[in-house]
Amino acid sequence: MAEEKVYFENGNVKVTNARFLTFGKMHSMSGVTSVAKYVISPSYKYPIIALVIGLILFAVSWIFALIVTGGAIAWIVSLKKEYQITLSSASGSEEALRSKDEAFIDEIINALNQSIIDRG
Repeated sequence: MAEEKVYFENGNVKVTNARFLTFGKMHSMSGVTSVAKYVISPSYKYPIIALVIGLILFAVSWIFALIVTGGAIAWIVSLKKEYQITLSSASGSEEALRSKDEAFIDEIINALNQSIIDRG
């Protein structure tokens, strides 16, 4: 039996020519036909509602309004995009991994693509 070639390994994520391990979940590389990255933008709905409520509260109490408005602004600033890896095979598509670190996701996608290319 041929030895497994490791393309990427970092913490709980590992890409080999045979497997893709993600935080305890294993995906077989034999059926994977393509890999895609999706960007998932956060929802700003509730932070904006909190901001509007904070601005309305200026009519009642400016101290409480400042607290709510400041909290809403901090919430909006803290929201980050998520990046998702999706594996496609003959049986359909499957979400494999999500992270807010785009460079980490890009490294994994490159390793997955190299695994698919080397497989032939």
